[in-house]
Amino acid sequence: MVNTTIKTTKSQEIFAAAQNLMPGGVNSPVRAFKSVGGQPIVFDHVKGAYIWDVDGNQYIDYVGTWGPAICGHAHPEVIAALHEALEKGTSFGAPCVLENVLAEMVIDAVPSIEMVRFVNSGTEACMAVLRLMRAFTGREKIIKFEGCYHGHADMFLVKAGSGVATLGLPDSPGVPKSVTSSTLTAPFNDLEAVKALFEENRDQIAGVILEPVVGNAGFIPPDTGFLEGLRELTQEHGALLVFDEVMTGFRIAYGGAQEKFGITPDLTTLGKVIGGGLPVGAYGGRQDIMSMVAPAGPMYQAGTLSGNPLAMTAGIKTLELLQKAGTYEYLEQMTKKLANGLLQIAQETGHPACSDSISAMFGLFFTAGPVHNYEDAKKSDLAKFARFHRGMLEHGIYLAPSQFEAGFTSFAHTEEDIDRTLEAAKDVMSQL
Repeated sequence: MVNTTIKTTKSQEIFAAAQNLMPGGVNSPVRAFKSVGGQPIVFDHVKGAYIWDVDGNQYIDYVGTWGPAICGHAHPEVIAALHEALEKGTSFGAPCVLENVLAEMVIDAVPSIEMVRFVNSGTEACMAVLRLMRAFTGREKIIKFEGCYHGHADMFLVKAGSGVATLGLPDSPGVPKSVTSSTLTAPFNDLEAVKALFEENRDQIAGVILEPVVGNAGFIPPDTGFLEGLRELTQEHGALLVFDEVMTGFRIAYGGAQEKFGITPDLTTLGKVIGGGLPVGAYGGRQDIMSMVAPAGPMYQAGTLSGNPLAMTAGIKTLELLQKAGTYEYLEQMTKKLANGLLQIAQETGHPACSDSISAMFGLFFTAGPVHNYEDAKKSDLAKFARFHRGMLEHGIYLAPSQFEAGFTSFAHTEEDIDRTLEAAKDVMSQL
C-alpha cells in the first residue's frame, strides 16, 4: 500500500506569507494550484526523478520544471560542469566560445536551423521570431492555434491555453486590441480552417506558428497529414512556417518534432532542455531569414544575458547526455508504460479518459475523447482531475497542477517509479 500520510504545515505557512509579497503568492500563475484546489507544496530540493518539499516529503516528479529536466534534476555531470563554469564568472555580456559550441550542437540536431540566436526564455524567443516573420515577409498578420501557448507577449495572448486556460481568465486585460488584431486563430488539427484564413487574408499573412505537439492545452499530437498540410499551405502562399519547439525540442526526439514527423519548418523556437535547467531560449532557421537579425541585418533584438556561460554550459552537457545510445528508446518505453497504464486503470475503475504519449511527453484527459484540439480538451472533467491531482499528491506523486498541461518524464525515472505511480493511480481512481 502506498503511503498517503503527508503533512505540509511549512508549505502552507510559506505560501501564506508569499501571498503578501507576490501576486497570488507565485511568480508564474499555474504554480498557485488554482485549478486543482488546495495549496501548492513549496520545494526544498530536487534530485533525479524526485523532489522534496520543505516539510521533508518526497515525491516522484512528472513536471520536471515544466520540461527542462529531461536528464533528471541536478544531474551530477551538469552540476560538475556548472561548478567549473562558475569559477570563470556568471555573466560576460560579451562573446564566449561556449556559445559557438552549443550553437553548433543545435544546428547539427535540428533540421530547420542553419543559424541560431540565443535568448533567455521561450517567451523571448517567440517574441523575436514573430518580429522576424514580419520583417522577412513584409506582412503583419500571423496564424496561431487555439490552446497553443507561445509565451505571454501581447500578440500571442489570443486563445492562448496554458495558464490562461487554467485560471479561466479572458485572454488578458491590458492587451490592446490593436496589437492582437493581426493575430488570426484556428482550431488545432483543422487544416480547412487554416485554408479559409489564407483565402480571406491573401498576401497578408506572414506565417503560421504552432506547437507541433500541443503541450499547453494538455498533450495533443497532430493528426496525420496536418503538419504536412501546413507546410504545403505556407509555401503556396509565400508565408513562413514556425514550429514552437520550446517543449518538444530535444524531448520527443533529439531533433525535435520536425525530426519525429519529417516536416521541416522555416523557423524554430527552442527553450527548456537546451538550458539544462537554467533560463534559456533560442530561435533559428534558414540562413537567409536569420540574416535579417541585427547586427547582420535590420531587425533588432538584443539581450544582456543572452548566451551567458552558465546556461550554455548546462545546455551543452545536457545535449551530450542525450546523445548516449538508447536514451530516447528508454524514454519512449517508460513514458508509454505510464500513459498506457493510466488509461487502463481509468477504464478499469469506470472513468471516461484518454491518454497518449510521444517519447518523454504524455497526457491524461478525463474525457472519453479523442482530443484533437482545445475545444475537445475543454470537455474534460476538470473537477475530477482536481481530485485526482490532490489524491496523487497525497500518495507522493507530483503531476502538473492543471488538466491543460502535458506531463514530462526523464531518463532518471525508473520502472519502479512508474510502477509506484500506477499503484497510486489505481488507489486514487478507485476512490474518485
